[in-house]
Amino acid sequence: MRQSFALRLLTGTALSLLVSILQAGFAATTASAEDKPAQTEKVDIDSVDTFAGAFLAARTADADRDYPNAIAFYKKALAIQPNELDIQERLMISLLMNGDFDEGVELAEVLKQDAAVDRVTSVARAFRDIRDGKYADAQKILTYTGPNDLDRLMNQLLIAWSKVGEGKGKEALEMVEGLKGPNWYSIFKNYNAGAIASVIGDTDAARRHFNETVTDRAGGATAPDTFMRAVMSLATLEAQTGNKQKALDAISAGDEMITNYAPFKALRDRISKDEKPEMLVKTAAEGAAGVLFSIGGALNRDGAEDTVLLYLQLAHALDPNSADTLILLGSISESAKQPERAIHFYGLVPASSPMRRISELQLGLTLAETGKVDEARKHLKSLIDSDPSDIRSYLAYGSVLSDAKDYAAMAENYDKAVEIIGNAPQKSHWSIFFQRGIAYERLKKWDQAEPNFRKALELNPDQPQVLNYLGYSWVDMNRNLEEGLDMIRKAVELRPDDGYIVDSLGWAYFRLNRFDDAVTELERAVELKAGDATINDHLGDAYWRVGRQLEATYQWKRALASKPEEAEIPKIQSKIDKGLPPLEADAAKAAAPTTEKPPEPAPVEKKS
Repeated sequence: MRQSFALRLLTGTALSLLVSILQAGFAATTASAEDKPAQTEKVDIDSVDTFAGAFLAARTADADRDYPNAIAFYKKALAIQPNELDIQERLMISLLMNGDFDEGVELAEVLKQDAAVDRVTSVARAFRDIRDGKYADAQKILTYTGPNDLDRLMNQLLIAWSKVGEGKGKEALEMVEGLKGPNWYSIFKNYNAGAIASVIGDTDAARRHFNETVTDRAGGATAPDTFMRAVMSLATLEAQTGNKQKALDAISAGDEMITNYAPFKALRDRISKDEKPEMLVKTAAEGAAGVLFSIGGALNRDGAEDTVLLYLQLAHALDPNSADTLILLGSISESAKQPERAIHFYGLVPASSPMRRISELQLGLTLAETGKVDEARKHLKSLIDSDPSDIRSYLAYGSVLSDAKDYAAMAENYDKAVEIIGNAPQKSHWSIFFQRGIAYERLKKWDQAEPNFRKALELNPDQPQVLNYLGYSWVDMNRNLEEGLDMIRKAVELRPDDGYIVDSLGWAYFRLNRFDDAVTELERAVELKAGDATINDHLGDAYWRVGRQLEATYQWKRALASKPEEAEIPKIQSKIDKGLPPLEADAAKAAAPTTEKPPEPAPVEKKS
């Protein structure tokens, strides 16, 4: 199961989550009005002829993140019963989330006096005015006197960028430099001050503010997307002014904070070739869009998805070519189980962007998730061929090969990656050796697998996935039992809330005939990872061994209902029908290896 690298936290702030309006659980993303991703199939709107029916259908579409149909049904409801404020509010949100910016802003103009959606209507209307060059009008809309620190920061930065648009760049810079607020304002203030200074040609001020952003490690941890933008902006500024070594030093400073970030590598390669990339922000509109991207990226966590999506959509409408916005929209689309939208957004990243390669990698992974495995393999293989030194490419390709259970090709892929790494692997390369070990273990070549697991632990001694996998494998093969069990216990200590790792500990106890301990751990694993067929099956086995036969049967039936692998179905059904054989008959089997392994972890964690 792939997980995103970054947990973006904005500490010490109150979040304007727009709960009253955005409570339908939106999780889709948006696109530009002229180039949208494929939408879901339209349903028969004409078959609904009542207000209640249209409203319920619209809410259902909202819950399914089906914005085109939500929009159609909300419009139908308004046609039957005009001027329903709640429906207008929801329609406006759906339009904006679907990328229908102009139509959404028209409705925002109608609702501008509606206090329930004031934050949405004000920002949307201001963005329209900034796009259309009506900067003074945007500043009036953005005037904010409320108590929320985050909203005050956002509006002040947007006002500053609108001043840049009307030619008052020096005033805008002074305004941002003078912003007062909590400590976490710092990284947003410095980055935007640097970007404004760069746009108005004040190189010294731009350099100073970008440097202050890059050296703000606490702020970088809070808002990694803003930190990465600052690193790339500083490096680009130095390259443009002929300071090649300073440009490379800026990227190295970024590497210390965020390792293996593909756009840093791409930018370093271009600067090393004496190229002079363009600045990320060149206009007031791009700067204003960047404000919402930075704040949206910092808020990107559970509970704030609706606000993040709205901010990113508005940012995309104002700056449709922003690579980092497109990649984050793609990542959120994947999280929302909308891979076709994700592929669309990844494909829009400009070819000239340093972030193009990361979008290509994620596009390949997403193609595989949609069932286009051959296309994904071809795509990712071509990326390896184009740059054999990019280790991320091997991880992405290996992930697809693993899902396809092509372990021979997977092993060959990681063999090539190890050749590229050479004799001086870094800590970050642990995953290469780990995945290589998995490939050889699946090929039943343990003598080749084990050294790779050990190498992964040598590089990263506290990596819980490796500790779990190697420890479980030893216990499963009746080798190094105490060391293996200690490894699994350590993995559980490192990740006490990981149901799969806790399951490994419980199953290790089961294999060692420590059935009471097995029950304790497996019950906890079931609580942590409800509905997993393997864990329910394991708990059923443990219950049987401690004499809780009725509960064992119940767990096996739950395992069957949870869609286990095809090969496991007859085994589970046999246990439901007959139970487990007497322990004596199982003794020889317990000392021999089985085909069961801990769930194979994700070789690639996706960035947003």
